[in-house]
Amino acid sequence: MKRVIIVFAFLAILTSCNSESKTKDNGTEQSDTTTQLETDASEEVDITLKDITTDEALIATALMAAPEESRANATVIGYNMAGEFVTLKEGSNEFICLADDPKKDGFSAACYHKNLEPFMARGRALKAEGKTFQEIFNIREAEAKSGKLDMGGLGSTLHIYFGPETQYNPETSKVKNAKYRYVVYMPFATAESTGLPEVPIAPNHPWIMNPGTHRAHIMISPIPEKKE
Repeated sequence: MKRVIIVFAFLAILTSCNSESKTKDNGTEQSDTTTQLETDASEEVDITLKDITTDEALIATALMAAPEESRANATVIGYNMAGEFVTLKEGSNEFICLADDPKKDGFSAACYHKNLEPFMARGRALKAEGKTFQEIFNIREAEAKSGKLDMGGLGSTLHIYFGPETQYNPETSKVKNAKYRYVVYMPFATAESTGLPEVPIAPNHPWIMNPGTHRAHIMISPIPEKKE
């Protein structure tokens, strides 16, 4: 009888040890799997964003400034990676996109109606001559008043996509932490003629900048909320 009891006790101990061993093994597998998943997720996040280092990337990120439905057929101009100001992409609709300048800090792309090209091109030409911002403003003011410079018509819009980072998602073309700002040109308009304030009064609230001049425009900027 004692022998039977001893045998049963021995078998019980073996069963308990095997069960405990299996439980630890399963726990280790689960832990390793969780760690691996976390590692894979971390690596995926790290490789999602890339630096804008090719002309293709310049084009893709510049097009993000345009309305989504107009991106495919928009023209893209700007500095290529070789530092030349060229047409990066030929387009067929009313939008011209200006790519980010690779030599400047941060990111800034813009897209505007083609009617604004004379105004924009004149500014680029004067800047290339070494003119200061104020000199460019004064020259274009005089030319617009005389009718020499075409301002593109009332309500021509500039879409700006900008931010402090220079990395983007190759799949979506979105630039890290980039935001939108909108400019609607209203040559010689004033606060009185539009009913708009001359300073922003709330986030994304329209206001008029450079009122009464050729460069008068409605600004809609992503002004951050004040933290209490």
